[in-house]
Amino acid sequence: MTAVAALLAEVRPDILLLTDIDHDLDLAALRALRARLAEAGPSYPHLYAPRQNAGRDSGHDLDGDGRLGEPEDALGFGFFTGEGGIALMSRHPIETEAAQDFSGLLWRDLPDSLIGGAEVPRAAQAVMPLSSTAHWAVPVSVAGKRLTLMGFSATPPVFDGPEDHNGRRNHDEVIFWQHHLNGEIGTPPEGPFVLLGNANLDPSDGQGRPAAIRALLSDPRLQDPRPQDPGAALEANPGQTGDPAVDTANWDDPDPGNLRVDYVLPSADLTVLDAATLWPAPGTLALRASRHALVWVDLDWPAGRGE
Repeated sequence: MTAVAALLAEVRPDILLLTDIDHDLDLAALRALRARLAEAGPSYPHLYAPRQNAGRDSGHDLDGDGRLGEPEDALGFGFFTGEGGIALMSRHPIETEAAQDFSGLLWRDLPDSLIGGAEVPRAAQAVMPLSSTAHWAVPVSVAGKRLTLMGFSATPPVFDGPEDHNGRRNHDEVIFWQHHLNGEIGTPPEGPFVLLGNANLDPSDGQGRPAAIRALLSDPRLQDPRPQDPGAALEANPGQTGDPAVDTANWDDPDPGNLRVDYVLPSADLTVLDAATLWPAPGTLALRASRHALVWVDLDWPAGRGE
């Protein structure tokens, strides 16, 4: 927590989505982090972190191996309830009552879902959600104007067999946002929005089904400011096909190596003033905080700026 708090105190974002933070019923861990941050300067009076799927026992044999209560039998992989969740922290008021939580959407109910080839037992399909962690559309009031934050964290598209269960679920967790923006699931935002989170999917390198993230990056309703850090380019992997400067995760070489998996994608009607990542290079504060880079985007906003 010390390294995370120090890094966030240095950047001081106005709005922050945390991924891979353990979730508990009373938000004790999140409140403890908020208190530590307040000691360093940044204050986040507004929190959003409802119950999520990571580590939450389904009561079913989701992987069909004849055993219950394993991490693979949770609604989202996890050894305990709330392991590796997400949380939203904001200096600006969160319109909690207007938030949309899509975490209960069944995977099988996503239009054109890939669950059919994932070898999910029929009984399990009746309880398995699309979200391995959560999918949220959360309005925040910034200087009296609504900004909708569309946050998520997808399962890694690895650790499975030829059925590609995790790869299929990861693809669908990412492509979910196009269905939402199309008005097929939930109510799409009427004003400016930002899609942000850990897609666990690189458009050019690594494993997974990159068509999903490529679709988002090319969607005309979104813009990609391509946040980067020159330090990431210095650690490019041999054979890497994507631009290493925009990588956001510093994994062991060569597998999976460094990848771009974390995104902040503002809606096309917003003006981006600046964007960058803090690459977790060896020996840096960023690496002590996480193997994932902190990705930030500075947006123009009426009566001030919202980050």
